[in-house]
Amino acid sequence: MKDLVVVSGAGGFIGANLCASLQQAGYQVRQLNHRQLNEDKRSYVMDLANDPCPSDLLQDVHAVFHLAGKAHALAENQQDEAEYYDINTEGTRKLLEAAKHADVQRFVYFSSVKAVGDCDDQPMDESVQTPADTPYGRSKFAAEQLVLHGGYVPHPVVIRPSMVYGNTEKGNLPRMIQAIRRGVFPPLPETNNRRSMVHVEDVVQAALLAAEMPQAAGQIYIVTDDNAYSTRQIYDWIRAALGKSPQNWQIPMNLLTVLAKTGDTIGHLIGRRFPFDSDALDKLTGSAWYSSAKIQRELGFRPRHSLQTSLADMVHFLNF
Repeated sequence: MKDLVVVSGAGGFIGANLCASLQQAGYQVRQLNHRQLNEDKRSYVMDLANDPCPSDLLQDVHAVFHLAGKAHALAENQQDEAEYYDINTEGTRKLLEAAKHADVQRFVYFSSVKAVGDCDDQPMDESVQTPADTPYGRSKFAAEQLVLHGGYVPHPVVIRPSMVYGNTEKGNLPRMIQAIRRGVFPPLPETNNRRSMVHVEDVVQAALLAAEMPQAAGQIYIVTDDNAYSTRQIYDWIRAALGKSPQNWQIPMNLLTVLAKTGDTIGHLIGRRFPFDSDALDKLTGSAWYSSAKIQRELGFRPRHSLQTSLADMVHFLNF
């Protein structure tokens, strides 16, 4: 039997897959979540913002995989900023302090590519130092600094996944699949934008390498499936996976721009973001392109999945 490890956020999409893979690899897994997962005595409950760390949570633990946190919201406000800090930054500090007290050796922190802002050099890599431009991103970056430079554990590692896909009902991609299935997602123009993504099983592979390989200590690793997708490509592949015929027309970009600016105006008038505005349009047609060359070079990471080959399984999982 291998070492005992703790996974925080064990009930989430990535956390559940990570727990399964760790157990399959022979690790003893102790689960931490914000709510009770099951009757298993190895499952602990903790509210990162408000609760102290359970006294025996990290007893005899070799490694912590920290995924728990407040996820990125579409619209952020001042209250969200405080919650991001309390949960993502200070919650991470609590676990790190407990890890130091318990002499935990390894701490793998699941951050985000949004921990830093965008830059003109594409694809973006770990050298980007542009400050994050969202409360979520700033809270994740602050947590990264604690992990890497706080001196809490001998082997700290930060994982920055790009957009994660796989068999789940949550997230933007399942919503896009659902909208295309219902015929309410229009054919966008081909803007040749580049968006990085990664399969959940490849994120898990990266995390295990980060925890096990000595050269990972003190490093940040971006994780992608080594492809760059345009939104129109994704749209066409989803239609194919759903058994729908190709669409040979597209909504003109200038019309989308007018609609987005109208959404901006409506949002300003009502005091909150309208579902389709300039930011939403940029998410659809802009680029978010990242390189995972560093983790491939240093840890031998090799992605095993691509979005195009995974979509049929995802559609089947969603029962479409």
